[in-house]
Amino acid sequence: MSAGTLLLRQGEIASLLSMEDCIVAVEEAFRLYGEGKATPPGVLGIHVEGGGFHIKAGVLTLQQNYFAAKVNANFPENRKRFGLPTIQGAIVLCDAVNGRLLALMDSMEITARRTGAATAVAAKYLARGDSRAVTICGCGNQGRYQLRALAQVLPLKKAYVYDVRPEQARQFAAEVSSELGIEVAAVTGLGPAVRQSDVCVTCTTSCQPLLTADYVSPGTFIAAVGADNAEKQELHPALMARSKVVADLVEQCATIGDLHHAIAAGAMTKADVHAELGEVAASRKAGRTSDQEIVIFDSTGMALQDVAAAAVAYEKAVANGHGTRLDLAA
Repeated sequence: MSAGTLLLRQGEIASLLSMEDCIVAVEEAFRLYGEGKATPPGVLGIHVEGGGFHIKAGVLTLQQNYFAAKVNANFPENRKRFGLPTIQGAIVLCDAVNGRLLALMDSMEITARRTGAATAVAAKYLARGDSRAVTICGCGNQGRYQLRALAQVLPLKKAYVYDVRPEQARQFAAEVSSELGIEVAAVTGLGPAVRQSDVCVTCTTSCQPLLTADYVSPGTFIAAVGADNAEKQELHPALMARSKVVADLVEQCATIGDLHHAIAAGAMTKADVHAELGEVAASRKAGRTSDQEIVIFDSTGMALQDVAAAAVAYEKAVANGHGTRLDLAA
């Protein structure tokens, strides 16, 4: 047993946690939850002027029993106002048997990677297997991770990228195209791009619908990633109502996801949700059953994703001698 608490910085986590490993870990977390082998995770949100904080916590039995709690700050205007990232925070990883504080780590890299990984897991079960074209709506850091993750599980050949700031979309296209070796085109209209796509990911800070039913062709898989508080919204309720909806967590999505807005508009009830992703990963409910279905993954971020990803980073750090040991009790 190593003494002290392991401190892992953002750059260290980036070198330890590959997207491939993160996808495997996140799929396992969803499967365990779907099989009833994980305690329901918890979430607490606190809003302040200009942004807010959320705390997500959960327990998983992996190579050992892990508890993790993540505190994230989310301030959409940070870059413009202060030159700071939109999301900042930390994850505390503990031994769930004796409470020992195993690690303190930056949360930005884990949040970005596990969010992309969740979309990849959902796409594995909910997208058409021959999906080759994707639209990414929102060309920030998360958009990059979404495309990287999807490229791991789908035979992508082309990506359309859209942002309300056209220059950001053009820069995204230039950088990511060479990285992934696929054609990436910046577009100025969201609707035409989505109509030509097999997959669409929305990862923005929008507080009003960006994607409407007339934008979406039969057979499309949509991952709605941006709505992580009750004010944010990316999908029109009518689109939600006409689609097969799979939630990461139904109760959480009904409170802070696009499902929340569909329920508030009277377009859906919680009973209309087809499944949670864990139920699909555990083979307890079907995923996509037709090439014509429009399937939506309402992704609000499940704490068990953080536990699984943090555990991988921690175990690799210990095995390879990474990180800095701290004695917080000194």
